[in-house]
Amino acid sequence: MLRFVLDTNVVLDLFHWANTDAIPLMHALEGGRISCLADTRTLDELQRVLTYPQLKLTPAMQAARWMQYTRHVTHCPAGEAPALPRCRDRDDQKFLELAARAQADVLVSKDKALLKLRGRTRLPFRILTPAAACALLVPGSAMDAAAQSPA
Repeated sequence: MLRFVLDTNVVLDLFHWANTDAIPLMHALEGGRISCLADTRTLDELQRVLTYPQLKLTPAMQAARWMQYTRHVTHCPAGEAPALPRCRDRDDQKFLELAARAQADVLVSKDKALLKLRGRTRLPFRILTPAAACALLVPGSAMDAAAQSPA
């Protein structure tokens, strides 16, 4: 099973905006084909973002979005991350650290600061856009085959 870390914007795409580009991710998550990893810092950010006035969410809607997401999450304990490059956006460093600590296969993001790290440094996981992550879920893709083969 592939292990994904989703940044907050991707979580909103899935559970608030219902972005059609992310539908394959949602199907994979609901079908148990991928696991979604989170920790206290990433969940705290999501909880804070759900209160933003521009989202126009009532407290009941905030709670519903929170429950929809967290029921799919594997919670990872805090700990030390290995040496990693610094993300220009300090708020996004927590996603890099979680992906490394939790031995994720993929960090899914739309954030330009995170996406700029691709190819610039060697990471133990891939940083992909939602569209690229969805492409991995197509049967027969290289990463899908690697995930299905016994270790």
